[in-house]
Amino acid sequence: MISALSRLKPLTLLLRQNVTAKINPVRHGGQFVYRTSAPAASKKTLFKAEVIGFLLWYWILYHIWYEPEHLIGHYEYPDPSKWTDEELGIPPDDVE
Repeated sequence: MISALSRLKPLTLLLRQNVTAKINPVRHGGQFVYRTSAPAASKKTLFKAEVIGFLLWYWILYHIWYEPEHLIGHYEYPDPSKWTDEELGIPPDDVE
């Protein structure tokens, strides 16, 4: 009986303390920031972001320059000067 009570002693000490007031909230797995500026990023993180940004824009501009068909289509655009009046829906001149 005494050994069981001796096991409960740490639990009672824990319950007596105001444990919830000492716990700091952690949001989204990182540092909680409210009405203060976020901590500055390290140079390593900034370098990685610059490299990823460069690769992204290089890929986009390269493919716009060398493969514009992705934006304007794969087929030749028809020449509107070669369209007939019938194709454009214009009635013949002799119809009144």
